Amino acid sequence: MTETERFEVSRQVAASPSAVFAVVSDPAGHVKIDSSGMLQSADGEPVSAVGDEFVVHMDREALNDYPLGKYDVTVIITKFEQDALIEWTIGGALLGEPLRHLYGYRLEPSDGGTRVTSYYDWSEIPETYRGKGIFPVIPEAALRATLGILARTVE
Repeated sequence: MTETERFEVSRQVAASPSAVFAVVSDPAGHVKIDSSGMLQSADGEPVSAVGDEFVVHMDREALNDYPLGKYDVTVIITKFEQDALIEWTIGGALLGEPLRHLYGYRLEPSDGGTRVTSYYDWSEIPETYRGKGIFPVIPEAALRATLGILARTVE
C-alpha cells in the first residue's frame, strides 16, 4: 500500500462518541452527512455488528465523472465496535470483481467531545481496477467536508 491508497482525516467534534456513532451507524445518517452529493437515500436499520448490510440509493452524476446515473449499492459492515469504530465496504462488482475498497470512522473520547477520524482505503482493490482512473472514488477533501457536516449535525 502506498500513501496515495488511503486518506485519513480527523476533526474534534463537541459531542459524545455515542452521539456521533448513532449517526454513522444509521443508514439515514450516512445520507444526511454525505458531502459528495452521491448518496440520495438509504433503506435499512442502524447496524450493530460485522456483516450487517443496508442499501444506499446513489446518483453518480453528482460527481460528473462517470455516466453511471442512479444506482444502488449494498453497504456491508466489515468492522464494528460500538461507539468506537465502524468500517464498511460496498458489495457487488464492477469489471467482474468485487471492489474491495473500505470506508470507516474511528471515534476517540477527548476533552470536550470526540476525536473523529474518517478514512477511505482502496489499497485492497484488485489489479483489474488499477490504472483505470476509478480510484479514489472521492477526494480527501470530501472526507473533511463530511466531518464538517457531521459536526454540524451532532453539536
